[in-house]
Amino acid sequence: MVFEAWTKPELFMRWWAPKSMGVPLFSCEMDVRTGGKYRLEFGQDASNSRGAFFGKYIEVIPHSRLVWTNDEDEDGAVTTVTFEEKGGKTLLIFHELYPSKEALDEAIEGMEGGMPEQFEQLDGLLVTLGASVRRS
Repeated sequence: MVFEAWTKPELFMRWWAPKSMGVPLFSCEMDVRTGGKYRLEFGQDASNSRGAFFGKYIEVIPHSRLVWTNDEDEDGAVTTVTFEEKGGKTLLIFHELYPSKEALDEAIEGMEGGMPEQFEQLDGLLVTLGASVRRS
């Protein structure tokens, strides 16, 4: 379930954009395979777009690991997310590698408010998905 929340656009769109920022994710294209590409667009709609994240998947191991580039600027990170099953729960490890300390420092400033909220939204989605699975 956790891996699917990261790889299915209809699920990803429900948690990735921090709601408090007021800039929803209106478009999400994901070709989740090694060599595939992704593009995430933020804003109310295409005419009111406020930015995009895009890149390619370097490594995809289903239910275990995702690695992708962040190509929207020259200082973009390589992001790795691993999923480990532990006692019926999934341990998610999120790691980003930046090309320089300056790029990391700049990214940290932008992430401080949004990233904890993103993961809270992911937790909420997983609870919702888990509840619907248990009822089935």
